[in-house]
Amino acid sequence: MQNWIILALLSMFFAGLTSVIAKFGLKDISADLGLAVRTTVVFGLVILNFFAWHKIREFDGLNWKTVGFLALSGVTTSLSWIFYYRAIKIGNVSDVALIDKGSIVITLLLSFTLLREPVTAKTVAGGILVLAGLLVLIWR
Repeated sequence: MQNWIILALLSMFFAGLTSVIAKFGLKDISADLGLAVRTTVVFGLVILNFFAWHKIREFDGLNWKTVGFLALSGVTTSLSWIFYYRAIKIGNVSDVALIDKGSIVITLLLSFTLLREPVTAKTVAGGILVLAGLLVLIWR
């Protein structure tokens, strides 16, 4: 199995744990405070990870374009997390998580158009199935 697949499976596993654990943590506090605590921990661990595995010289590779795109990604991540935490505070984690994964369809469309990644039958079929599942969940 290729390394990227192993890393993606590990990401999937921990992402699955994250929502359920967060729901327990949000029991007596607001979604915004819960997200602030979580994000503080994330920041600390990401910084520790960087310094443990990377060389400081990597900062030389930063430029305004790189920082700009990463900052914009940070803004979109923050907005996603804010809405996600507010949703799991008041809704079922199972429903919110499934709807949130509809982001896969947006990612596919953007990766095909902006990144010029290959469009394969397998990827399109997977995206259609995700979209169909999303429609099943939100159909009233």
